[in-house]
This record gives sequence, C-alpha cells and structure tokens, in this order.
Amino acid sequence: MFVNYSSIADAVTPEIKKLKRTPPKSVLFVGNSYLYYNDSLHNHFKAMADEKYPGYEGSVNVKSSTIGGSRLKHHNLDHLLKPKAISSINKFELVVLQGGSGEGLSKKDRKAFAKIANEHIERIKANGSEAALYMIHAYVEPHQSFDPNLIRVIEKMYVTAGNKNQTLVIPVGLAFENAYEQQPDITLHHLDGTHPALLGTYLAACTVFASVFNESPVGLNYDYNGLVNPSDKLFLQEIAESTVRTFHQSSAN
Repeated sequence: MFVNYSSIADAVTPEIKKLKRTPPKSVLFVGNSYLYYNDSLHNHFKAMADEKYPGYEGSVNVKSSTIGGSRLKHHNLDHLLKPKAISSINKFELVVLQGGSGEGLSKKDRKAFAKIANEHIERIKANGSEAALYMIHAYVEPHQSFDPNLIRVIEKMYVTAGNKNQTLVIPVGLAFENAYEQQPDITLHHLDGTHPALLGTYLAACTVFASVFNESPVGLNYDYNGLVNPSDKLFLQEIAESTVRTFHQSSAN
C-alpha cells in the first residue's frame, strides 16, 4: 500500500547552482553503501576528474568515509574534518554528504535529517570547507518501501536543506528518475530495489561530476575498463548533464 506523499512533496526550487570554488582540489564523500557499492563512487568520480583535469591527482585528493546502513547522524564530522584524519589531507575543500535511504519515510525522520544536515554543514563551513548534499535515488520494486511518489519527498527534503544552508544539492535521485523514464529497461538498481547497480553508480558519478565541476560529462572516455558499454556510457552521461542543467536552470544564484 502506497503512502500518500503528495501533500508533503510540493516543489522547491534550488537556490544554489554551483560551488564557490570550482574545481575543488580535494573532496570527501560521506555516506553509506549507496556510495561504496561497485568499487565506490569516489573512485569513478576521481577517474573522471583525472581525465578532465590533467594533474588533478584524484587518487591523492578524493576520499570516501562510509558506514553501512548509516544516516547523517552516524558520521563523526568533528573527527573527519581534523587535519590528516584521512590520509595526508589537512583540509578538504569540499565535503559531500549523502543521507540514509530511510530518512524520507516519515515526518520524524525528515525532521531529524534536516537538523543533522544543518549541524554538519555548519561544522563544514566553520572548518573553512564547502559542503554539498548528495540527493539519493528512490527505491524501486520489489523493495517493501517502494512508492512512485517517494522521489518527490526526497527532492523536497534535500532542496529544502540545501536552500536553508545555501548549499549545493547534487540531483542524483532525479537523474535515476529521468534515466528510467527514457529507458525503463535499464538496470540502475540491484535486485534488492535499493542499492545501485554498476550503471547506477556510473550515472551517479557523472551527476556528481557535472554538479561539482559545473562541466558536462558528455564525451568522457572513462568506462570502468570497458565494463560500461559505449551506448550506456553516452546515455548516462547525457542524462546526468541534462538533469543537472534542468535542475539548476531556474536557480537564483
């Protein structure tokens, strides 16, 4: 039985369309298995960055801190932001926050997400770093919490938090939605209906690339050593580019 999300999913327009510092020279991803599945999204992102920006040194400056099944509240930002807490990096220029998959399912959970997002972003800004929110994808069938309207709730939850904190939102969830609308048979999820399949991770990495660098991923050669075929690669790059462009086209800043 579907939950009626329509009354709480009114559209919210994102106010921030790009980072203040582009490209950020060091990036930390903070989240859960949505990030670390399929050889970790940050590895795909840094390969794309290395290709686009010779000398970027993504292997040194792009890191990921993930906890399986975690929500925003489970991450110790005070520790992660300390100099050299991860590798030899003194300070990450950008910290990308990815919330838990269940944080949009109830009013209580959404309120908790908003509170912790505010607290984490305040810590990040106080550190002299910039934050971004990674809008997650929604469940698909056969997941027990699948609802066709859930993505609207996720969108509103992330954009509202982004606007309140004047923080960039990366519209990964909308990219998944757009890809399925254009190619319903594409496999972006694992069979569990929640975790990303390889093509889902590739799409997410392209969407992060487009958002973080304010550059189109279309034309990138990176294909995970041939595991993403040429037609899927181009399709997902184009979906990421169009999603990010459309998401921010009416932004105020």
